[in-house]
Amino acid sequence: MHEHLNDAYVKKSKADGYRSRASYKLLEINEKDSLLKSGMTLIDLGSAPGGWSQVAAKLVGPKGLVIATDILLMEPIENVHFVQGDFTEDLVIEKILTILQDAPVDLVISDMAPNMSGIGAVDQPRAIYLIELALDLCCQVLRPGGDFLVKVFHGAGFDELLRSLRSKFNKVQVRKPGASRARSKEQYLLARGYRG
Repeated sequence: MHEHLNDAYVKKSKADGYRSRASYKLLEINEKDSLLKSGMTLIDLGSAPGGWSQVAAKLVGPKGLVIATDILLMEPIENVHFVQGDFTEDLVIEKILTILQDAPVDLVISDMAPNMSGIGAVDQPRAIYLIELALDLCCQVLRPGGDFLVKVFHGAGFDELLRSLRSKFNKVQVRKPGASRARSKEQYLLARGYRG
């Protein structure tokens, strides 16, 4: 708790009006890779408390469309359509598709992680499985040429996941933003140019 309260990004997020320090991870990746553009349509998986959705809504602007989903409740954000529930369930997918109204999705972002037990042999497969489910959603909604940004923890299953992404996207890059704690195994995979 002490580390969290004294974290420079936590303090900065409060000063800048962001809901979480995670906002700076997306901002940094976007600055490097120009992911988010005005007018885009995107889906934010595992969105609560809303740090990434705040950034996305600001950058895509009022002509863009941001759909956020999480099993946890998320307080409303202007210009963000929130769907509470498990994105792998048919009812949640139907709600997302209704909001999309056949609009092609330019980008899927995911800062999701399973509830961690602290046991690597349990946590890592669960984290990889979540990414595989997110990738399945990408295959349903992403337009050809669309992009996917996802949090991943390096460990068992990472190489297979990388191969899977490379088979579906033109380019896959690893990102470790400065806002990501140095001791964390978390990284982000940026998959660009969905082949459809």
